[in-house]
Amino acid sequence: MTQSTNSVTIPGYRTGTWQIDPVHTEVSFSVRHMMVSKVRGYFTEFEGTIVTAENPTDSSVTASITLNSIDTRNEQRDNHIRSADFFDVAQHPTMTYRSTSLSGNGENWTVDGELSLHGVTRRVPLSLELNGFTADPYGGQRAGFSATAEINRRDFGIDISMPMDGGGVVVGDKITINIEVEAVLDQS
Repeated sequence: MTQSTNSVTIPGYRTGTWQIDPVHTEVSFSVRHMMVSKVRGYFTEFEGTIVTAENPTDSSVTASITLNSIDTRNEQRDNHIRSADFFDVAQHPTMTYRSTSLSGNGENWTVDGELSLHGVTRRVPLSLELNGFTADPYGGQRAGFSATAEINRRDFGIDISMPMDGGGVVVGDKITINIEVEAVLDQS
């Protein structure tokens, strides 16, 4: 099946409700550290639903990430990020995203949506790549998407400042988000 809308063709496109497969999905981020390198991290607990509509621009996504599941490969750093200095997971255990619109032509798509983090909700657009739709070996259907975004942590009230001697800060303000999604079509 191929879906066409506004001269956009999406090979294999299928309508329906899809659940994000946590085993085959990665939610990661990077942030500048000490002004000379980037630290990367991942979240290991998340869930989400994608609804693909007859007209692809009417599709939607909702997702929730358990902030306590952060993994930067350093337990001390992870515990500090969970603290009130950053995520304050005791007060704000999840980060959520809800799309408000989808637009695109060909390979360039944008998901507009609202990101809620640390008790603050802000508009955050995601640059979206449609990776494809296919049957899996178990009789189901799979879809793949890649998305990226950039946020400023201070926009979400995470405003810890740790200045360095000689200028700069220990942790940058700009966070780059990368998401690789594999989703499974609900068969019910």
